[in-house]
Amino acid sequence: MEKELLLQVEHFGISFTQYTRGLKRRDLTVIQDLGLTVRAGEITAVVGSSGSGKSLLAHGILGLLPYNARTGGTIVYRGKPLEGNYLEQVRGREIVLVPQSVSYLDPLMKVGKQVRNGRKGPQAKGRCTELLARYGLGAETEESYPFELSGGMTRRVLIASALMENPRLIIADEPTPGLHLEAAKRVMGHFREIADEGAGVLLITHDLELALETADRIAVFYAGTTLEEMPAARFRKEEALRHPYSRALYRAMPQNGFEALPGTQPYAGDKITGCVFAPRCPNRTRACEEREAIPYRKTEDGWVRCIGKISGGEMEGTT
Repeated sequence: MEKELLLQVEHFGISFTQYTRGLKRRDLTVIQDLGLTVRAGEITAVVGSSGSGKSLLAHGILGLLPYNARTGGTIVYRGKPLEGNYLEQVRGREIVLVPQSVSYLDPLMKVGKQVRNGRKGPQAKGRCTELLARYGLGAETEESYPFELSGGMTRRVLIASALMENPRLIIADEPTPGLHLEAAKRVMGHFREIADEGAGVLLITHDLELALETADRIAVFYAGTTLEEMPAARFRKEEALRHPYSRALYRAMPQNGFEALPGTQPYAGDKITGCVFAPRCPNRTRACEEREAIPYRKTEDGWVRCIGKISGGEMEGTT
């Protein structure tokens, strides 16, 4: 039986209005064409290099972008467009954010009060104590200030805060930066537990190795565009990956040769025709660079944006 589809993002884009010299206005597109899905009981991890626009995704979905931002495409949550009053109703309740920075915690407010988010009464206090204990934090943590906690402890406090409302969808934006390996694995394990209990998790991370240990699906992001989405199990073999950039990520992992990909990711303001990865792709053809848009095509277990040919893969030439 297929699990409930919680979140579906299609052709999502984010651009910012900027003023340059002479007060000339321009639109800077940071996310061009993003697509992904999150199902109940599963973790979908968005991976890619720094600067690809991953962290903007969380705020874009939740409608928390600054005033000069514009969005396009569609975001559907449980069958309804995630916008307007519907977004206001579910944000912070059914859909919650575990932010990237621990600076989201008020340094002058005790932890317990922040986890409860203003709720009072024995039920809220009991829920707070229960959640903190679940993540190995004793009752004394409630009376502590954030600066008195370690990095790993503050990460767990953020997770506990997000779970106060029993959400259906958790968006975790880079939840492990600055943590040593064992602490990072524990934090990722907590998200695995949350998914196993029935919630959906959208994990935004630069750490592919950690994502592969916990995620069910991987969405590969590059220069503001989703290039491939597939089951995490495909990353066990390079030949199972359909996009050249996915294969480059595979080869870049230490256990697979630690091979760096030549070239650099394009800047958000660069004008690129055709495939955003074409300048670095070993399999590019003229059509990859000249075609106005590269289609995002359905495969038997995912999606891929490629019209080139991969040795041993499934992409066929160009039309």
